[in-house]
Amino acid sequence: MCRATLCALALLGALPLIAPAAEEAGPLEQIDVYLDNVPSLQRGAKYFVNYCSGCHSLKHMRYRRLAQDLDLTPQQVEKNLIFTGHKIGDTMTIAMRAKDAEKWFGKAPPDLSLAARARGADWLYTFLKTFYLDDTGRFGVNNLVYPDVAMPHVLGVLQGWQIPVYKKHSGSEEPAIDHLRLAQPGLMPPDEYDRVVRDLVTFLAYVGEPSQLTRMRVGFWALLFLAVLLVLSYLLYKEYWKDVH
Repeated sequence: MCRATLCALALLGALPLIAPAAEEAGPLEQIDVYLDNVPSLQRGAKYFVNYCSGCHSLKHMRYRRLAQDLDLTPQQVEKNLIFTGHKIGDTMTIAMRAKDAEKWFGKAPPDLSLAARARGADWLYTFLKTFYLDDTGRFGVNNLVYPDVAMPHVLGVLQGWQIPVYKKHSGSEEPAIDHLRLAQPGLMPPDEYDRVVRDLVTFLAYVGEPSQLTRMRVGFWALLFLAVLLVLSYLLYKEYWKDVH
């Protein structure tokens, strides 16, 4: 199945990424997002464009801003991140028309600009790692974080396919999923796939609030200026009051 088809199918279940109503199943894995890691942001942008942008837009992000923040030239962005005929000054919208999407799938694909802010980085990270095979699911998979999710595992070719391992807990008559086991390896070993997910979540966290990078850069110089001013003020104080007894 081609990547574009997988992305198109994914929009049916992508609403959990921004909808507030889902109930989480189990604890979330913790992830530390470092927005100053520019190579990670660059890789995350690449993964988003290749696996998500066929259906999901980032309408609050412009390609030009992406180039500036991720230390990329406009030529690099146009060559590697724009495949829809857009210009460098355009927003990251999708080629799929909303009317067509509504006709084919019942509703237009959700924009993911605020997915990280709505759900949190931990939720996205765990969600993308906990798909497992389930014949009862609409697309043959399910998810630990979002049970009965109506979405194919679009990154399954990279991660591989996991199966649930059940365990009966005290006080419960029915066995519950204890953990997931990799039954069919993907194109990447687990540690490399983890890095892909981490990069993708880091990129979505940046997209949710791009001004964070500016605040971090300005904040460093502001703190440095205040530190120098503090030293100069102290020395000036000592000079003014050295003859005062």
